[in-house]
Amino acid sequence: MTDATSSTPVDPERVGSEQSEPTGPRVTDKRRLDPETGAVRGAGAGQDGVAADAAEAGADATVEGEGVTDQVFEDDFAALVQDEAVHPDTTLAADLTRDLQRLQAEYVNYKKRVDRDRAMHRDLAVANVVELLLPVLDDIHLARQHGDLEGGPFAAIADKLDATLTKIGLERFGQPGDAFDPNIHEALMHVEAELAEGTEVTTVVQVLQPGYTMGDRMIRVARVAVADPHT
Repeated sequence: MTDATSSTPVDPERVGSEQSEPTGPRVTDKRRLDPETGAVRGAGAGQDGVAADAAEAGADATVEGEGVTDQVFEDDFAALVQDEAVHPDTTLAADLTRDLQRLQAEYVNYKKRVDRDRAMHRDLAVANVVELLLPVLDDIHLARQHGDLEGGPFAAIADKLDATLTKIGLERFGQPGDAFDPNIHEALMHVEAELAEGTEVTTVVQVLQPGYTMGDRMIRVARVAVADPHT
């Protein structure tokens, strides 16, 4: 009795080829754009894979003209950029950058406003102190007019006080002979007096209380006696 299996010759090359062929489903990347680089794939591995799959499926892939047009690649690239290339982290970074720039601009404006307000409050505080000292300054001015400050310790104290107030920006104004200006003078007396020849405007003839300014701030207008020119 002859064994049928032993009588059939076995081709070793065929057996090796059958063992070398992979089994299981085959996955072919048909995307025209490389998902890692975003570049259009050439006529290399990507197109070879598409052609092989078409041959296996028995499909006749026919394209009008000379092949896939550039417009197809451009449409695919635009879709990739819109759907895949714009990572959510990129949008988040742009939003955070805009928020940071807005906060920085608000901080700069806030700092400028604080610096301006600090200087304004400082000047206001000094002006309030000077207003409280006006009666003392008026007494010193009257003492000088009557010759009571020709010398002595009180004269030295008055000079130091004037020097200190000058350092913080206080200025005294109002002199006999000035043209009367209602913006900086307050006429408490209207007298008959001989004015200098050629004077054609109302003139200050006596300063009852001098005026004071500090920077652009008017502390007090000068209180004066005035005279009109003779017509």
